Amino acid sequence: MTHSTDYSCDVLIIGSGAAGLSLALRLAETQQVTVLSKGPVSEGSTFYAQGGIAAVFDETDSIESHIEDTLIAGDGLCEREAVSFIASNARQCVQWLIDNGVLFDKETRANGEEHYHLTREGGHSHRRILHSADATGRAVETTLVSQALSHPNIRIIERSNAIDLIVSDKIGIAGARRVVGAYIWNRKREKVETCSARSIVLATGGAAKVYQYTTNPDVASGDGIAMAWRAGCRVANLEFNQFHPTCLFHPQARNFLLTEALRGEGAYLKRPDGTRFMPDFDARGELAPRDIVARAIDHEMKRLGADCMYLDISHQPADFVRSHFPMIYDKLLSFGFDLTKEPIPIVPAAHYTCGGVMVDQHGRTDLDGLYAIGEVSYTGLHGANRMASNSLLECLVYGWSAAEDISQRLPQREIVTQLPAWDESRVDDSDERVVIQHNWHELRLFMWDYVGIVRTTKRLERALRRISMLQQEIDEYYANFRISNNLLELRNLVQVAELIVRCAMQRKESRGLHFTLDYPEQLPQALPTILQPGVI
Repeated sequence: MTHSTDYSCDVLIIGSGAAGLSLALRLAETQQVTVLSKGPVSEGSTFYAQGGIAAVFDETDSIESHIEDTLIAGDGLCEREAVSFIASNARQCVQWLIDNGVLFDKETRANGEEHYHLTREGGHSHRRILHSADATGRAVETTLVSQALSHPNIRIIERSNAIDLIVSDKIGIAGARRVVGAYIWNRKREKVETCSARSIVLATGGAAKVYQYTTNPDVASGDGIAMAWRAGCRVANLEFNQFHPTCLFHPQARNFLLTEALRGEGAYLKRPDGTRFMPDFDARGELAPRDIVARAIDHEMKRLGADCMYLDISHQPADFVRSHFPMIYDKLLSFGFDLTKEPIPIVPAAHYTCGGVMVDQHGRTDLDGLYAIGEVSYTGLHGANRMASNSLLECLVYGWSAAEDISQRLPQREIVTQLPAWDESRVDDSDERVVIQHNWHELRLFMWDYVGIVRTTKRLERALRRISMLQQEIDEYYANFRISNNLLELRNLVQVAELIVRCAMQRKESRGLHFTLDYPEQLPQALPTILQPGVI
């Protein structure tokens, strides 16, 4: 049974971080845009990003140097064309942010001239990170949110989950297969709504909530990757999950990370006895790429049977530390730690999903009309390991390039105003919510244990068996009971967990973020891991 859709727009953007909102603002000059936000509009990984945005603003730096640093950090698996495209468009996209009101820190040089204060992070050979103190993501997100909220052509729907994409061939529309809309779970009204659109953009972020310890907010549950997969899109390189080396180890701090910029400004990593260990693992010490630093911390914790390692910047002047890291300093004080006086306990935590939905240079997926931008996508930029502060940059560059392509193609796309209604005639309210909670905890625990920083084939096989059992339970639950936020997220996380494990099992080598004891060497040729629906 078809019915008139609840919402209709030119472009539906699922996700309200830097990628989604920068795209929305660019498109809204000429199009009607709807932005779907799973939580409050500003909740997402962008808001919590501390470090900054990598772009060449210094006269001693070069785009070629930014490209080479990224390729080295990506451990042979980056696609040079994608890296070059993003690095070459970095400055103009960051300038767009500045023109829209984002204030980055500045400094006055000896000659009296004012310049942007650029910091340095792991893997970068130059200072090229623009930042707003140690809360860059907050500055970017709040600026974009305020612009979007006041724009007449942007409608923001908060506290709503996209359930699934509606594809033309599944609902009997003739012609080339394309995306025509989406089902939405409106949590405020507790009902499923439909939205039709000429184009749909996934800007849903990553899937780090699949792990027990993560720096990500609760909304990072792999929704876009799972929806695109179910709609027939390929995914790539999902075995490369970046673990941020330095997440605060404290029972009340579930996901507070300590920015890499601390190490860029001279912080040391230390064992419980106060000795440094990074020089034993890499000549670059604390500024080695994240995969190396995270593995070194993991190695020392396991070797010593320690719960954590320590990050220490207390040897730097207290005023310097407080002025450069005010948010972190205040937050740590609330947990009883003084950053200027003592080492801070840290552990690695799942941080960034380097793989994702395969896209071209405009963010186009395998499905006509469907785009994916930001952390949900696989562009070829990150390779086997993401270099610090390239992620917000990727959001902005693809927000721009996707906007160009969508604007050009939109006139040829018809809008479908009648879509099938959601069928709830055969489902009941569940009295077993505890099942979801139990499955959620089980998934995140075994993914941490079996598919974490160090892997083996046996662990991966064990994880896949557990995932298969969970999928059967969740499919049965999904078919019989009314949906809820937790059920939708769990369904997506289990799907993405399967894709992560299958990618990891296909890679018979250790490279970048994927380290397996069964294949410790690198293969001579670096190739992406690509999965296709219906083939695995």
